Amino acid sequence: MAVILLTGFEPFDGAARNPSADAVRAVAADYDGPHDLVIATLPVAFDASALRLRELIATHSPDAVIATGLAGGSQRIAVERIGVNLIDARIPDNDGAQPFDAPSEIGGPAARFASLPTKRLFQVLTEEGLPAHLSLSAGTYVCNHVLYTALGAVRADARAGFVHLPWSTSTAPAGAAHLADKDLARAVRLVVDHALDAEVTRPGGSLW
Repeated sequence: MAVILLTGFEPFDGAARNPSADAVRAVAADYDGPHDLVIATLPVAFDASALRLRELIATHSPDAVIATGLAGGSQRIAVERIGVNLIDARIPDNDGAQPFDAPSEIGGPAARFASLPTKRLFQVLTEEGLPAHLSLSAGTYVCNHVLYTALGAVRADARAGFVHLPWSTSTAPAGAAHLADKDLARAVRLVVDHALDAEVTRPGGSLW
């Protein structure tokens, strides 16, 4: 039985809830799949999130790490392809830290590529009628920091990646782009179900 570590984030920047944590909890509540699903809510804090994530990986030795977070203002689910070794915080984290032009990992490579089957996940989400895209930038805030950290912490034969979610209907500020809560949970469940799939290629044509 494969172990899947699935994480969301706590609220930040004055919000009462974070739709990523909501979606993770919804998936776990109804999960009936073949994997051993481990869930966690990470702090929106650079040091604390990396520490907690490394602890979870050391404890559970997951076959795949799927981290999720909020991309407020987005209208689509973003399957992230790259984590960069850069912290440049637009706002303070929940511990009050606001690093700029700092590395996620001193001496680490400039970037790490997601090892989840990103194109396959995009394909599945799109075929299921969910608005999605492949993203080449997870930003420079805590989401990117977690992606970069996860990729450096997992076993060599394990997978890791990150999915950015829009606001949900129940959490979106007035006028903000959002998707239905059930669709965000469905998207996260699909990522869990297909995290260990083979990657796909599209020679001669592409959806992405």
